Amino acid sequence: MIIRPEVTKAHKRKHGLLSIFPIFILLIIFGCTKEETPKKVSLYDRTGEVSKGSEHSRPNTLWFSFDPRLGPKEDVIIYAPFLKYLEEATGRHFRIKFTERDEDIVKNLGKGLTHFAVLGTLNYVIGQNKYGIKYLVSGVNRDGDPKYQSAIFAGPESGIQELHDLKGRCFAFGSHMSTQGHLIPRSMLEDAGVRLEALDNYIYTGSHMNTVRSVLNGECDAGGIQDSLAKRLAAEGKIRILKMSEPFPGSVIAYNSSLDSDTVEVVRSALLAFEPAGKHIDMLVDWDKTEMPLGFTEINELELHKVTAFAREYGLLTE
Repeated sequence: MIIRPEVTKAHKRKHGLLSIFPIFILLIIFGCTKEETPKKVSLYDRTGEVSKGSEHSRPNTLWFSFDPRLGPKEDVIIYAPFLKYLEEATGRHFRIKFTERDEDIVKNLGKGLTHFAVLGTLNYVIGQNKYGIKYLVSGVNRDGDPKYQSAIFAGPESGIQELHDLKGRCFAFGSHMSTQGHLIPRSMLEDAGVRLEALDNYIYTGSHMNTVRSVLNGECDAGGIQDSLAKRLAAEGKIRILKMSEPFPGSVIAYNSSLDSDTVEVVRSALLAFEPAGKHIDMLVDWDKTEMPLGFTEINELELHKVTAFAREYGLLTE
């Protein structure tokens, strides 16, 4: 089923159905039982079977969340084995927690409802500014670099050749709070002389995959998504990349600042020891589809200043 987001003209408005999309899909796909809530997904084995735990987690559970990327089913398939690795490496108990809208991920992390989260750098700098959240590590891309790019793309048969051709067209962003799905593509459009008011329409789809669907379904003429997904779909002939952005600091794993230092350090050590392309590859599923296919490294905080400047320019930071 394709969720069709509402089109917005010169102002930001999300389609109401997108806020319930993750819960609806989880109910359909995973068949949540009476004892399970749809936003709390137990770890399960590689066959995709969900553990039939009770609604209440064991004491000292660490809740882990992430920006939505591919879709609820695909994201759980990726992160459940990863959290099993963290359990084995740290001796702590982890569970996945979904939020209805990705901007709530920052609030939940800041308020301590979740303890760790994979965040795009825009969400991180906003959360650090508003709630004092802290970072653990940065993701490492296929080139061994803790950076990523955004891609602006069109359909494979589209006549659009350059970004300036998007004037008077419809453009699909991902989440309003996404670095790769909104902040960087918006900057790329503006650099090409295409400000929001020059578009006929623009929409916020809520995720990278929803952006792809919106363009391929003809709802919009072009969209902005993460680099790894764009390159894979372009290689399959499903989309045509119009332009790649310059590199920006990649996704980070952040944590609530009230966490005890022992937990923070043992999780940091486990993340830095994680070898998804090496000794841990056999326990993972589709980890190469993430923004950190080669694992994690220490963060160069100076790299975050570029994102902070963009966030301030677009009025996304409180003073």
